[in-house]
Amino acid sequence: MAAILRIDGSQDLPQSPSLPANVEAEAALLGALMIDNRIVEDVQIRLKAHHFFEPLHGRIYDAVLRLNDKNMIANPVTLRPMFEGDEAMKEVGGPAYLAQLTGSGAAVIGARDFAAQIYDLALLRALVGVGREMVEGALDTSEEIAPLAQIERAETELYRVAEEGGSEGKVKSFAEASMESIKNIELALQHGGHLSGITTGIDAINTKIGGLHRSDLTILAGRPGMGKTALATNMAFAAAQRFSRDVEDGIEPGKSAGAAVAFFSLEMSADQLATRILAEQSGISSENLRTGRISKQEFQQLARASGELSGLPLYIDDTPGLTIAALRTRARRLKRQKNVGMIVVDYLQLLQGSGKGSAGDNRVQEISEISRGLKQLAKELHVPVLALSQLSRAVEQREDKRPQLSDLRESGSIEQDADIVLFVYRDDYYLASKQPADDHPGFHEWQEEMNRVYGTAELIVAKQRHGSTGKVRMRFDARVTKFSDAANEEYLPEFRS
Repeated sequence: MAAILRIDGSQDLPQSPSLPANVEAEAALLGALMIDNRIVEDVQIRLKAHHFFEPLHGRIYDAVLRLNDKNMIANPVTLRPMFEGDEAMKEVGGPAYLAQLTGSGAAVIGARDFAAQIYDLALLRALVGVGREMVEGALDTSEEIAPLAQIERAETELYRVAEEGGSEGKVKSFAEASMESIKNIELALQHGGHLSGITTGIDAINTKIGGLHRSDLTILAGRPGMGKTALATNMAFAAAQRFSRDVEDGIEPGKSAGAAVAFFSLEMSADQLATRILAEQSGISSENLRTGRISKQEFQQLARASGELSGLPLYIDDTPGLTIAALRTRARRLKRQKNVGMIVVDYLQLLQGSGKGSAGDNRVQEISEISRGLKQLAKELHVPVLALSQLSRAVEQREDKRPQLSDLRESGSIEQDADIVLFVYRDDYYLASKQPADDHPGFHEWQEEMNRVYGTAELIVAKQRHGSTGKVRMRFDARVTKFSDAANEEYLPEFRS
């Protein structure tokens, strides 16, 4: 048992004198709480039972909170029945110890300071614990070691300590909240009246949803072949490019309609994503780029585009098999080192959960943990998180292939946690699979329909906390994997079978 005051005034020596603690402050705070229960309101948001060094003190504090929650008075008399059989309480003289704690009424004056010190010392002990685990893990070579995994785990634990240190709840007055709202409205006004968040690069989408909003989790879903990765890449590039231009023009980073972007690609490699962006910006077919079928003039175009994009604040992490915890750790690091203002995850189902449960854990629960973790990350870092998601095969069984919220794969929590749900849909993808033979009576009719929809796409806004649902029409150039506004006057190529 740690150092604790006995009724006779004697004191036990602590088992771990090196650990930061102030047991006297804990005793004084408990006494103050029992004298004046109103102090509970000031300390309970931040201070928890596990922050007490002496376990008995933590149990007394928890009992005080429970009585207070029931609107009952918490004092030595009402607490006594809860500790009649407590072995640690017997060691210090029994329930009479509760009355001893209230012996100094002067403790009420410094109660808030005692609570702050107890909390700070608990953080220091947590830090000591992390340090010990780091040392023990690094010295233990009995099993196969994975240094990078150990470093990642240590960073996660350190950030958890830091995160708890800044987790005190803060109630905002309406005046503070309205000032925040006015700032967002002012940004939208400055950006043409339709963009209050980070630009998507497509005016029609910006107009519909106001851009990608900070602290929001946006889900972009679609069946394979719809172009969801291409659209996410287009959005990431547009945000990074806008941020770079705004900074060059002297606009404060906080007032930019763009952002530095962290792109977590769990499916494609970094060079594959870079090839897509280069194809989009150089106008050269991505297929030709991959196979090297380009002329010298096109190579010069490519080199020029590459040079222009070299300073783009777009950071790609293509580490496979990331857990949600590892992704959050890396995102925090990029926020700290590169000040990223937007996060893209391609795609949600390739992330892994914490793995704390058994091997047979339900995949739906794991996806729920992942979607909840992404939403928490958006709020914690105050950045928009754009996460791609698969859809179930139920889409293919319907006559109308347009996705619905019920098609989100493996978990209803994705829909619940998301602030915005977007579906990308292309008619020409499904129509192409129905192509009849050239001599078929319906071929001419099919070709006319194909020419009508070829190169077009829909973005279905299926859920939006901040506004209405609906559809946005876009153009899609499969040759360079680029989405653009449908209002654009560029020539749409005719489909050739």
